Amino acid sequence: MSLGPVMLDIAGTQLTGDDEKRLLHPMTGGVILFTRNYIDHRQLMDLAQQIHALRNPYLLIAVDHEGGRVQRFQKDFTKLPAMRELGKLWDRQPIRARHLAKQAGFVLAAELNACGVDFSFTPVLDLDHGQSCVIGDRAFHQDPNVVSELAHHLMLGLKKGGMPAIGKHFPGHGYIQADSHLEESIDHRSYLDIEMNDLIPFQRMIEAGLVGIMPSHVIYPQVDAKPAGFSTIWLQKILRAQLQFEGCIFSDDLSMRGAAAYLGSMTMRAQAALTAGCDMVLVCNNPQGADEILANLKWEMSATSLSRLARMHGKNHFGSPIKLRENGDYVHAVSEICTVGCESGDLPLQ
Repeated sequence: MSLGPVMLDIAGTQLTGDDEKRLLHPMTGGVILFTRNYIDHRQLMDLAQQIHALRNPYLLIAVDHEGGRVQRFQKDFTKLPAMRELGKLWDRQPIRARHLAKQAGFVLAAELNACGVDFSFTPVLDLDHGQSCVIGDRAFHQDPNVVSELAHHLMLGLKKGGMPAIGKHFPGHGYIQADSHLEESIDHRSYLDIEMNDLIPFQRMIEAGLVGIMPSHVIYPQVDAKPAGFSTIWLQKILRAQLQFEGCIFSDDLSMRGAAAYLGSMTMRAQAALTAGCDMVLVCNNPQGADEILANLKWEMSATSLSRLARMHGKNHFGSPIKLRENGDYVHAVSEICTVGCESGDLPLQ
């Protein structure tokens, strides 16, 4: 059974009968994990094995694990700094900041992959315009050139750890104060303003080989009346044709208020996002909505989308977490990043 276009969440720390039924549906292609799905690294490994055993090719397993206040797994994992801490370091020591961004990406990827997780939705490529309540310290910096540099080095670290990078939230969520999780979000700037600022990190990361992008649920009315994640203009005309992005496009969570303000029905949202150009859509914390989509969505995956999704499987270079702790590069990287805006402590994965 090939992968489908829908990524779902699950209820707890092991699969229930309802979870298995949803994950075996042909429209399902992946699982996104949350804090409620995690106890320790042994439990996470067992859960990942359960999920992978269901299908061939196996379902993608993803998580939002950026560092700072967005790090779903805490116990047994290195406490990663907020990306803004790397931006602050850049202002004093740019060479050191680049190095530590790569080290952070390496540790992030290696720890997740050792437990069976394929990728994290990171890095955040939004600019810190100083007014977004949801982006804030998740952004590296206000300067698009600095964001590009640090994100590129984080991506190099992710690759070393066996994980692809997914840049978000295209074309930029950092300018507006509103949180698209909770309300309709509108950015009234012109396309030229966005192109000259917020699009720069996306363009440079695409040129550097970025393989995944997540668009925002923000509306940019000077470009299109639809949120970016539902917009053919943003996803096909600008992202695909103009920026020449050939990787995988993941929608942001279709249960968010920013999506609901555009379309009411979950099935309509999924259909609209896929039609606009997404390869996979996310449905989180909404089992009724997930069931509605699985029952009603009509979508045939293209060979191109299947090829893009196949590239998202992680590559575990280190085996188990115990083996990872024996890797000198990893141990050194942990010791270094724990000096960046995070308290030092015991080595992770113990």
